[in-house]
Amino acid sequence: MPHTRTRNPSPIPEVTWDSGLKEMNETWKGAVACLGVAIFFVMTIGIIYWQVVDQPSKNWILKGSFSGLIWDRRTHSLIIQTLTEDKTFVEIDVGNFPALEVSFVKNLCWLNKTEFCYTWDSIADLKISLESEYSPGTECYSIQWIPLHCQVDFKDCFSMDNISWYGGAGVRTQNWPINNVNIALQPFVVSNLRNNPTGFGSVLERYFLGSSGVALFIAQDIPVHISIDSRKHFCLQTHLSTELVPLQYMVCVGNNIKTVHQELLANADSGAKVERELRTFFNRLKRHKLEEGVISINEHSTTILSDMAPLLTKWKGKFSVKLNITNHAAVNWFLDKVSSLQAKLGMEYITLEGGEGNPFTEQALEPPKTLAGDEYISLFAEIAAKIGNSSIITAGTRSNHLPLFVRMSPLQSDWSYSGIKGIIPSILHYSLLGYNFFIPDAVGGSLSSEFVTDEELFIRWLQIATFLPVISFRTPPWVCGDRVLNLTRSYILKHQDSVVPLIIQYAEEWVSQGRPVFRPVWWISPDDPVTYTIDDEFLIGDEVLVAPVTERGKVQRDIYLPGSEYQWMDTNNGKVFDGGTLLENYSVPLEEVAVFQRRSS
Repeated sequence: MPHTRTRNPSPIPEVTWDSGLKEMNETWKGAVACLGVAIFFVMTIGIIYWQVVDQPSKNWILKGSFSGLIWDRRTHSLIIQTLTEDKTFVEIDVGNFPALEVSFVKNLCWLNKTEFCYTWDSIADLKISLESEYSPGTECYSIQWIPLHCQVDFKDCFSMDNISWYGGAGVRTQNWPINNVNIALQPFVVSNLRNNPTGFGSVLERYFLGSSGVALFIAQDIPVHISIDSRKHFCLQTHLSTELVPLQYMVCVGNNIKTVHQELLANADSGAKVERELRTFFNRLKRHKLEEGVISINEHSTTILSDMAPLLTKWKGKFSVKLNITNHAAVNWFLDKVSSLQAKLGMEYITLEGGEGNPFTEQALEPPKTLAGDEYISLFAEIAAKIGNSSIITAGTRSNHLPLFVRMSPLQSDWSYSGIKGIIPSILHYSLLGYNFFIPDAVGGSLSSEFVTDEELFIRWLQIATFLPVISFRTPPWVCGDRVLNLTRSYILKHQDSVVPLIIQYAEEWVSQGRPVFRPVWWISPDDPVTYTIDDEFLIGDEVLVAPVTERGKVQRDIYLPGSEYQWMDTNNGKVFDGGTLLENYSVPLEEVAVFQRRSS
């Protein structure tokens, strides 16, 4: 049926509105769309501005009573500062960690005010905790990076900007502080410096101390690599492995370098401390009538012995067999042999060599857990202690509580930091790490196969050795003539009459209070920046300052006397000077060594 249209009876012409409304709707749609795009653009700019400009670059992630830990997203650094932000203790660059462009300010452990946790999905976990077991003037932050797959390694670098660092390991060219040292990345274990002159050697502890009042402890049972980039930073790094190797360390801060060091020494992990803690814990159980039972001790506090075959290695160019120190029978056989030799020859001192390095890793073998890292050296020292307190070892780690002498690394017969200039930095390094009874290298150095013929070098070296626990010789004094021979006699007499009683006095203080016998100048003036880099003076206790000459041809030197509240008397001429004074070009003739006695003002 055809469709017909009804005629419009109105005189007003018919108007069709559909097309107009459609046009207006399209216009409004376009305007709304543009407005939406504009709003989206503004919001995007705002978000970017908030993230890049308006959002603070630093966020507090943990706060203690006087210090706090800050995350700086621009530098990818963890910074420990005072809460008033007027002092920075340390800056730790964690910038090589993957995906750190994402700011980790969200704390997954927010219910616990002393912990901070963050997780990168399928990459790593980070856990930081504020430790509260120390005195009110010390706060410690335990930091642990945990990989979630085996292709993740960590690298945390500690800045040297405005901080002098000490501790760690001895090196061939010893510096004090270590800021001027360059060491390529390598496992942080004791090595034989004769075979590996660019390695870490002789005395090594996983402990670093900074002049800002900061100390670093690296977990003992976790393998770590360390590098030192002169005047920039030193870095801790894990090694890619099929095992998931974490990076774990603790950073402690205090009022100044001396107070934080003393506080941590009092709480240092040692066999004596473990024994004290066990006795305290047992007495507490007894008080609560809970003494019936067994105390379980973890792997770090005890040594698990196992039987193993001896390992063929090389020592001084000859093939030899390493003593299997995890075997009771082997150890007892060795101790019996030593005892027989002592009885037969009347030996007073026994030197045990060959503990340096790890023979397994040197031959690309996987070591057993009981001998991983520096465990061999640590166990070796325990065996040496069984022989008696006249035992001498050539390397030490985690053994500063044992009654042993440690022989220092051999030095060159010259005036460099590999020779005479390296003696005082080595003294301070050993003593800071708790090895106060050391045997310095022979007067004049022992790396050369020839006798020392430089009379001046021999005399200046002898003058330093006079104020140390032992004076040792390789070059007979008479080789350099009657003058040197007579001086040697007088300095040996001075050592016996004056120095040894002083060392014994401060050794008792070391045992009872943990203070080193040989101290850096900053020990008296821990807030005086001038003292942080002095590497050619040292203190015996707090009362004697020794300032030898270590420059060829010099008969004068600059001497800094610390402690503005004290006076210092030159023991050679009786002159008295105020502390906090720099004595410029002070006369020190060849036959004298500058020694000052502290006096109260």
